Amino acid sequence: MVRFAPGGQTGGVTAGVQAAVAARVPGAAALGLLAPPSAVAVPAALLADADWTSARLAALGARYASDDRRVLATVWWYSASSVLLTPVLAGLVTGRPLSARLADTSVALLAGGTPVAATSSAPGGDAAAELRDTLAEVVDVVAAAGRMRARPLWAIAADSLANRLLALGRALGEERRGTALAAPLAAAVGPPLPVPRYVDVGGVSFTRRVSCCLLYRLPPEPLCTSCPRRPAAEREVLLEDTAARMR
Repeated sequence: MVRFAPGGQTGGVTAGVQAAVAARVPGAAALGLLAPPSAVAVPAALLADADWTSARLAALGARYASDDRRVLATVWWYSASSVLLTPVLAGLVTGRPLSARLADTSVALLAGGTPVAATSSAPGGDAAAELRDTLAEVVDVVAAAGRMRARPLWAIAADSLANRLLALGRALGEERRGTALAAPLAAAVGPPLPVPRYVDVGGVSFTRRVSCCLLYRLPPEPLCTSCPRRPAAEREVLLEDTAARMR
């Protein structure tokens, strides 16, 4: 049985608590558990700040020469959610729970404002409850900034959760154990977070996505390989090709 509520409130800030988790994960830096020296750390609470988020979307719009707020918000959340969820998921996979609370988390940004890593500074409590509160706070702000419904952003969060657990499981050589956490964790978080899904193609597991990042709406970016907007047969062929190169 997978349990996501080992305790109540998170404990006090503990220096190096995430370092112990990162030390257990091969390729921790590439997975966003260690920030590059050039990155600037900001409080994760800024992700739930309306003015700061609007400024991020404006900067992204200038980069891509786009004023489509819905697309910009979706693309922003696609990258930010993956980074934001990494510490708590790494803690679950390694058995060293990390807090998912915004107040306990910092996000490292590259010079252009792209989120590249996140750090949790406290041990975890009830992971599902913390994730529910964190996602609700940030999703509502991003949805308002993008002048869009919140539900598509919850779907992106589900895919980010699935992708991160898959990547962490692979890094640890325990892919099946990592992906097995996805559905029960999402169910514990509860609606409107969809339950993540996986698909096996050519002996390799992939996230069966329930969301579209809309990156293709910002030329010259293409549709993602696993994009649900692709025809099923085309997506299958592309995933088979990817699987062949991964084996």
